[in-house]
Amino acid sequence: MNTQGNHRWLVQIALAIGLLAVGLDLTILNLALPTLAIDLHATNRDLQWFADAYTLVFAAALLPAGLLGDRFGRKKVLIFGLILFGVASLACAYASTAVELIVGRVFLGLGAAFLVPLSMSIIPVLFTEDERPKAIGIWVMSNAIGIPLGPIVGGWLLNNYSWGSVFFINVPLILIALFAVFVLLPESQSVVKPRVDFIGVLSSSLGLVGITYGVIEVGEKGWDDITAVATIVIGVLLLVVFVFWEQRTKHPLVDPFLFRSSSFTWGSIMATIVSFLMFGLLFVMPQYFQAVKGADALGAGLRLLPLVGGLLVGSQISDKLQRRIGGKITIALGFLLLALAFMFGANTNIGNGYGYTSLWITIVGLGIGFVLPASMDVAMSALTAERSGVGSALIMAMRNIGGTMGVAILGTILSSKYRDKLDLNEFPSSVAKSVQRSITAGTQAASQLNSTQLLKSVHSAFIYGMDVILYVCGGVATLGIVLTLAFLKLRVSENKKLEFKQNTSGK
Repeated sequence: MNTQGNHRWLVQIALAIGLLAVGLDLTILNLALPTLAIDLHATNRDLQWFADAYTLVFAAALLPAGLLGDRFGRKKVLIFGLILFGVASLACAYASTAVELIVGRVFLGLGAAFLVPLSMSIIPVLFTEDERPKAIGIWVMSNAIGIPLGPIVGGWLLNNYSWGSVFFINVPLILIALFAVFVLLPESQSVVKPRVDFIGVLSSSLGLVGITYGVIEVGEKGWDDITAVATIVIGVLLLVVFVFWEQRTKHPLVDPFLFRSSSFTWGSIMATIVSFLMFGLLFVMPQYFQAVKGADALGAGLRLLPLVGGLLVGSQISDKLQRRIGGKITIALGFLLLALAFMFGANTNIGNGYGYTSLWITIVGLGIGFVLPASMDVAMSALTAERSGVGSALIMAMRNIGGTMGVAILGTILSSKYRDKLDLNEFPSSVAKSVQRSITAGTQAASQLNSTQLLKSVHSAFIYGMDVILYVCGGVATLGIVLTLAFLKLRVSENKKLEFKQNTSGK
């Protein structure tokens, strides 16, 4: 289904503006946590739930949201998601207690779960195969740049306004998207109404929550925490149950034929890998800029702008490359850029200035801009308009897991290597215990003791840990090259066969 004139692109741009709010909300709140602890009398556990409530509900509701869009109409459900996100933003801004803010964040996560996959699912419906890479590029840019922009926008708002401003910023963005969707977007839904697969919904939602919650806890308490690891294991087992059930039920939540497509399976995996790398990098770099280089929160966010610039340029080049050399080679080239950039960054030492860092994170942005739009285009090429809602939600669920695992795994490696490299023999055990918690605690202790020796040890230990995880990222990016070249097979006949089987199986 196509709209007339340029209406399709106006809808896409307006939705991109709305999606920016979703990306911002993943990171913008972090800078406000110290203020929230005072104003709302929040405990450390409350502060953790301010962030986790959003992430967990977002993960749990993705697949059901996609199903509802396919069943009841993507426009209707998308409008519902936009309204819910806007109202929840206002509720968060006016929250007067920690409980009110946590509840508001729950509904924000639910709104995001409707907004993100359904805004992606309309792309196969509105745009032709030739137009799709450009449309996906716009979607990826809006979804990705909000994450590094969060600390920048949040820092500026908190310097000039109250903490509620970090939620008020969502409202005009959502209103623009809501107006365009309501006026310009035609309704679309599956011709064959998908039945609700209750076992599939429960097993997938609880499995995603289990993995996400467990990984968040691992990031806080380490891999030796039995409860966190057990939660991850239960989550994985539930997803295994989900996979087996989907292969046997007559009305699956996710059509098993999708995974017979090399383009969908491996395109989704490549998008998951690059999300792992991006979120892991965004976890470590603000700490480096603030604790090692002495930047404030806003300054740390501004120093991430080369990453954003590289991403913007890379996504534009990716669109052109896909037309000339195809998605497979474009993805492989992107992973090559990422591998080189991470290896370059892994040679960071304590004497390097910002110029060195800005160079390699720019190349990282270019690599992400190459891989992410192309891999998602490859995955979505296997989706028919009939099942684009659930298919898009599945891609996003895999990316969400990839990003969460990136923070947990790479964060754990960073903490371990940081502690191993510290030289604390000359300091009391109470100081050593404090310094080992984090680099922030280490720099505070060095400042209180006025010890340049301790500060140098803390900085050197953190940079050592950072270099190790950048080597790991380089290895993962290299694995991405190998997997792309070995397994990603783009065959038109395969996708046509998949489309035929999906259509016939639904009748």
